[in-house]
Amino acid sequence: MKPEERKPFSKEIIRIDDIEQVCNRIVAKLKTDVTKNLQRRGAIVGISGGIDSSVCLALSAKAFGAKNVLGIMLPEQDSSDDSRQLAEQLAATYGVSTLVEDITKALDGFGCYERRDEAILRVIPDFDKKVDKAKIEIKQNIAENIPAIFSITVIKPNGDVVSKLLPAKEYLQIVASTNFKQRSRMSMLYYHAERMHYAVIGTPNKHEVEQGFFVKYGDGGADVMPIGHLYKTQVYQLAKHLGVPQEIIDRTPTTDTYTAEQSQEDFFYQMPFESMDLIWYGWEHKYPAEEVGKVMGKTTKEIENIYKSFERKRKTTEYLRMKPIF
Repeated sequence: MKPEERKPFSKEIIRIDDIEQVCNRIVAKLKTDVTKNLQRRGAIVGISGGIDSSVCLALSAKAFGAKNVLGIMLPEQDSSDDSRQLAEQLAATYGVSTLVEDITKALDGFGCYERRDEAILRVIPDFDKKVDKAKIEIKQNIAENIPAIFSITVIKPNGDVVSKLLPAKEYLQIVASTNFKQRSRMSMLYYHAERMHYAVIGTPNKHEVEQGFFVKYGDGGADVMPIGHLYKTQVYQLAKHLGVPQEIIDRTPTTDTYTAEQSQEDFFYQMPFESMDLIWYGWEHKYPAEEVGKVMGKTTKEIENIYKSFERKRKTTEYLRMKPIF
């Protein structure tokens, strides 16, 4: 897009004007991709009560009919208590059948929890895995152009909080261990897809795909990704239009990976979706930092630093999007 051809930058620039048309286009493509290109007869969707999987289930029900869609809940011992209740409410809204596959024993078999806790203990020796809750966080301000440095935060039963910077070795071990969760879920989704001759519907949105906020061959493993081109705020627009339960729309997006409550913003994105969507659009379409800053209430330098952060994330996660090298 040439500068003279594009619209002036504004907070409405990525808002979908004709939401019905966009939904119909996604549904039509989804139907073609699954039934003609993949030659499958229905859809498997892993549902967690999150906004992305909820929209994918709604789109799938619209594309194939509720009887040809199966929603699968994949809890494990660290899953939040409300995930199952919200997922059941979602499925009932669209008349979709569900199954529950608890993957805790599989994760125990992989040593997921033991390997994770072993790394945490090396950083915080008094971590009590039986009662303490833990999570990984990024505490740097994205607008300061500081590469992300991860901390491990432990919350004691009495409310005391201990937080320490994570050395690279322990960070990598914790992430590698918890990635068993997404890869185990993917394996279970494909089991059901293969036995039913269905396709696995991937739930990542545009930011998860392009910033690398997914696990390779985990939640990044799917047959079709119908919302992979949509910004998070656009996913919310679809959710409202498709009638996703309000409780899911109002829920703060979480990773639902660690024992302590953790938002996606704290763990990875470092800024609210409402701002990130717009600034990413500005970066992707080469809007001057000064123009974007005026609209977003930030200095030119802050926007330039955020642009650099986006570029760094895309480059460092490129291997996640690569196909196997022959």
